[in-house]
Amino acid sequence: MKQNVLVTGTGREMALGFNFVRRYLEAGDRVFACVRKPSPALEALRESYPDTLHILTMDIGDTASVNAAAAEAAQLAPCLDLLINNAVTTSPDTNKELEDFDLDTVMPALNVATVGPLRVIKAFLPMLRRSEAALIVNISSEAGSIGACYRSTYIDYGMAKAALNMATKTLHNKFKDEPKMNIICVHPGWMRTNPGNAKAPFDPYEHAQTMRLMFEAKRRDKEGPIFVTYSGEEYPW
Repeated sequence: MKQNVLVTGTGREMALGFNFVRRYLEAGDRVFACVRKPSPALEALRESYPDTLHILTMDIGDTASVNAAAAEAAQLAPCLDLLINNAVTTSPDTNKELEDFDLDTVMPALNVATVGPLRVIKAFLPMLRRSEAALIVNISSEAGSIGACYRSTYIDYGMAKAALNMATKTLHNKFKDEPKMNIICVHPGWMRTNPGNAKAPFDPYEHAQTMRLMFEAKRRDKEGPIFVTYSGEEYPW
């Protein structure tokens, strides 16, 4: 069945969000690719998929911007079957230890990385509820696992992903009596998304397909684990 898919954070050709867009377009789905600023890579991709790729300008750190994008999408599709919250940002000090970290840069990062996905879910909830089987996927990280934490840096990123995991669990509780709504958070693994990650084990295009298939397996699974790896295995909170 063809579906309507929305992905945030899709502007960089090497990154996971862009490759989710590619994979869903190749599967024949209608895709809403969300970006904060123009993306030449997405514009080029739209030339190959003029009828099924819709580019939405949306700053997930701004409620008015998210609401405007949701209103635009509602004019183009009757429902939303899959929402992938992939966009994220970090503080410029994310690699620093506490002693050197400018803590005033944390809140802007959390506004995007934690509150941003909730803005998107809230704005698109009416479209999601019109689907026959809607799935929300929050792209998290092993850095958001309190039980598996080993770092002394990435303070803002780890806090943001841990909070996003809590939001996912809270919304899972909210949707427990809605048979057509489901939500999970995913540790996607380390990918070659930029030159600095050249040693990472996963190619983002291939990995996007692995997760696309996993999402379909989890779509109606309301009893299984909520925080999962890219292969669907449970990951510690």
